[in-house]
Amino acid sequence: MSIVVKNLTYVYNEDMPFASKALDNISFEIEDKDFVGIIGHTGSGKSTLIQHLNGILKPSYGEIYINDFNITDPDLNLTEIRKRVGVVFQYPEYQLFEETVEKDIAFGPSNLGLDSEEINNRVKLSMKSVGLNYEEYKDKSPFELSGGQKRRVAIAGVIAMNPEVLILDEPTAGLDPGGRDEIFELIRTLHKDHNMTIILSSHSMDDMAKLAKTIIVMNGGKIEFMGTPREVFNSHANRLKEIGLDIPQTIELAIKLREKGFDIRQDILTIEEAKQEILRVMRGRGKC
Repeated sequence: MSIVVKNLTYVYNEDMPFASKALDNISFEIEDKDFVGIIGHTGSGKSTLIQHLNGILKPSYGEIYINDFNITDPDLNLTEIRKRVGVVFQYPEYQLFEETVEKDIAFGPSNLGLDSEEINNRVKLSMKSVGLNYEEYKDKSPFELSGGQKRRVAIAGVIAMNPEVLILDEPTAGLDPGGRDEIFELIRTLHKDHNMTIILSSHSMDDMAKLAKTIIVMNGGKIEFMGTPREVFNSHANRLKEIGLDIPQTIELAIKLREKGFDIRQDILTIEEAKQEILRVMRGRGKC
């Protein structure tokens, strides 16, 4: 499922005294089964962009194509698109409302006109996908679960719609480090095992560097950079800092080591690469 965005512009309160341009003539393409990370400081346009990708917001100008369907066409029925493109918003557990986990996950599929057997199968499969045992959790109230478990239930509710694209807006916001790592590992598994196209907005540069295949950097409603994590974080580290973004700790370490005279490669990204480079340099200095 390809996504093509052409000259997308969005203005809040358009034609009003306090109009504000949130997206400014941006264009890009996302290929089927890609894993795209969207980064940017608060107010950069990340969330506004995400809300356009399944028709929640309509652009002021420009077009968006999902599998050649122009979802900005006012005559297009967006129901089919929203079955294929699922969105998990920040703090998705706030959207939980049913008395049991099973009923909450089944809510979306029930509105598709599916029979009870298909709905039950989807609930079981989606719970398995997010690491929740069906028999153990199906009758529990979602409000009795931990923060990480609630988030898994909310994600399962979106997965039960069988989307081909899963969009997640800051899915680890408010979680402790353990819960954050669990959610990121879940997202990695969904991409790997279910062949989903993933679009992930996050402030965690280290996790973006590990997870994403493509990075989109938003700044002032425009795309500042777009490329692989290695291209974005290594080639544009200074500019990322200028616009208020962090860079992965491994790259920060490599920069500091180079400043101190160590001949560290310019393009390292992972902890393992940093380790191997440090060992290589130390061997060259006869230190190990």
